[in-house]
Amino acid sequence: MSGLVISELNISHGAIRAVNDLSFTVKPGELAAVIGSNGAGKTTLLRTLSGLKSAHSGSVEWNGQSILRKKPEDLVRSGIVHVSDGKSVIPELTVKENLALGGIWRKDKKDVALATAEAIELFPRLGERMQQSADTLSGGERQMLAIGRALIARPKLLLLDEPSLGLAPLVIDQIFQAIKALRDRHNLTVVLVEQNAMGALRIADIGIIINLGKLVASGPAHELIDNPSLRAAYLGY
Repeated sequence: MSGLVISELNISHGAIRAVNDLSFTVKPGELAAVIGSNGAGKTTLLRTLSGLKSAHSGSVEWNGQSILRKKPEDLVRSGIVHVSDGKSVIPELTVKENLALGGIWRKDKKDVALATAEAIELFPRLGERMQQSADTLSGGERQMLAIGRALIARPKLLLLDEPSLGLAPLVIDQIFQAIKALRDRHNLTVVLVEQNAMGALRIADIGIIINLGKLVASGPAHELIDNPSLRAAYLGY
């Protein structure tokens, strides 16, 4: 079964402990929402899972193999793909060229073409803008492009950092539903980091609430939504 297993993880920014003794498990095929306010340690956690930052101590395993202290490009080739908060597209390149980067290292070009078609099916707007440069896209379209490019890499573990950041409510709903559809269609394991707690928990299987780098609560998403004390303190209502 395995999946993603994080045990007593500590991550520091100099003298500041950004993530403190964090432990949780995401089973294969689960969509996990990691929620918390600014400064909770959410982005730091994802950067560590994708090899962009080093951990101070603790362990992280993906399907029984340690992923700490590995190069980001090696993690991508093993199926771990990180989509940052809307800044991961290359503005000077066209939509088509950005999508192509998702499969540039893959040898199975037929499947790259199939995955590209699937990304356009999931986000039809991209198909309408293939020759446009990414800097002409709206914020929502850029987020669609970033997720679509990640899909072309055929991830097994998808790490999404604040995909709703700065987007209009209708676009946020479209993005969240696309994430859920991706998980359902490909049986992906997804770690979704969000400040939009309710939106994320509504599509998630499990929720992980962190505050100042520490685990506050975890469990089935619907149980966290229904918990009055957690709602008042962390979910905004």
